[in-house]
Amino acid sequence: MSVIKLQNLATMGNEVALAWADGGESYLTFEALRKGCPCAACQGEPDVTGFVVVPKVMHNERSFQLLRHEIVGGYAIQFFWADGHSTGIYSYDFLRRLAA
Repeated sequence: MSVIKLQNLATMGNEVALAWADGGESYLTFEALRKGCPCAACQGEPDVTGFVVVPKVMHNERSFQLLRHEIVGGYAIQFFWADGHSTGIYSYDFLRRLAA
């Protein structure tokens, strides 16, 4: 479980600003968030032998339009995109690494 705590989240233009309880800040464009989606449909998942087949993900203009977000427990954020995609659960740890 993440020890990173989110203090605030705001959308500004085409990016998300994240303020962390430790004083850090992260900024991610909608495009970077969507292309970094950690779900199995975007990143693939291992088969029984451990081989990961990464699917070919097609994006369009609506793929980078953020409709809303929801906090998941005390450890992650789920983003809802205009093209209907919403299966990615972005842990706070993952978001900090993605923004680095």
